[in-house]
Amino acid sequence: MSKRTMSIGASIRGLGYNASAWRHPDVDPTVQESISFYADLAKKAEAARLDFVFLADNLAATSIEDRPKGALGRGHDNITLEPLTAMASIAVLTSRIGLVATCSTSYQQPYHVARQYASLDHISGGRAAWNVVPSYRQSEGANFGLAEPLSHNERYERAEEFINVVKGLWNSWERDAFVYDKKSGIFFDPAKVRALHHQGKFFQVEGPLTATRSPQGRPAIFQAGESSAGVELAAKFADAVYTVPLEKAAAIKQRQSLREAAARHGRSQDAIKVIPGIQPVVAATRKGVDEKLELLRSIADPIKEMGRLIIQFKDISNYDLDDILPESFVESCVTSSARPLAEKAVASKWTVRRLCQEMAIGQQRILAGTPEDIAADLAEWFDSGACDGFNVSPSHLPGGLSEFLDQVVPILQDRGLFRAEYAGRTLREHLGVAQHKS
Repeated sequence: MSKRTMSIGASIRGLGYNASAWRHPDVDPTVQESISFYADLAKKAEAARLDFVFLADNLAATSIEDRPKGALGRGHDNITLEPLTAMASIAVLTSRIGLVATCSTSYQQPYHVARQYASLDHISGGRAAWNVVPSYRQSEGANFGLAEPLSHNERYERAEEFINVVKGLWNSWERDAFVYDKKSGIFFDPAKVRALHHQGKFFQVEGPLTATRSPQGRPAIFQAGESSAGVELAAKFADAVYTVPLEKAAAIKQRQSLREAAARHGRSQDAIKVIPGIQPVVAATRKGVDEKLELLRSIADPIKEMGRLIIQFKDISNYDLDDILPESFVESCVTSSARPLAEKAVASKWTVRRLCQEMAIGQQRILAGTPEDIAADLAEWFDSGACDGFNVSPSHLPGGLSEFLDQVVPILQDRGLFRAEYAGRTLREHLGVAQHKS
């Protein structure tokens, strides 16, 4: 029996996961729409044998109405490349690394999404994955004609039907449907194509899809969401789940819950890979680590962050920057992913200003230490059953990623915890999840 090894991916969104990354002295803020910048990051990740690179997405610029006074003009996160377009370009400049692109189920149409990801899977030779997001922000809905955002239940109900339609479309053609018989003039066997004939609450889709069965059988599906509805959606459909636990015990419990939910839906517990986000801060000495953390805090813009916090915590505007957060603040979380940070803020008696600084650094677990310290921490989480791997969300790019790839990954490889070479060519092979043939 082969030794279990971890999956590692990297988020390469924008300039980094520090909300003020553009102010970092090593960051060039002009590269946010440069495909060569993203392609170079993907090539570095591929050279380190990572499973995938990941592009998150927003469907709205910073909402003017929600910003506190003085916050306007401060956000670098208004400018992003559309993920599928970017990944199609990266696909032809790489050969092995998986390509995970985000697309919302709240405002798009299933036929279009099924076709886009099937195309990316063909273009990349079987390296595509769809990161499913049931979008909730008011400003996003406003860009698609919605006066009010969809309710939580409606978002997830729509998402489930959406995914089922997309999967049905991906199954339109059997592998051997196309015979290409020039003599008889038969291009495909009509007995091996299926129209979908879907009639549901949210969608009516006839099919079939205008794309053949893709190299992976179907692209992989990623999902993030820690509410009960999010867990159920992941358990039914996801090949990999992105999580943000801050404590190992919570991560173990969360992974077990996801695995048990997958089993309830008739899937193998091993069919779903749990991949928490981490933000590594790497330095050779403790002093160097502290200096890097202080720099990351110092570039945070509390006025700008107050605007972002309004999205995560509905009561944040009731406080001044130097107010200490009360216990009741935890109940103001808008999303389940924000709760661990709120609980930590209250327990640590942070002021709003300190929360702004920590929020700017990122909501992922901050993993600050020497390369050996970080490798040991990752090994402990992995061996304890807290996760199946990690999604690296660097504070700033390219430096935050390069330091991890150059200094931490070789240690994991030397310890046999991470691959030294790719064994397969598809993302499903990298992750160790089943290839879809039917």
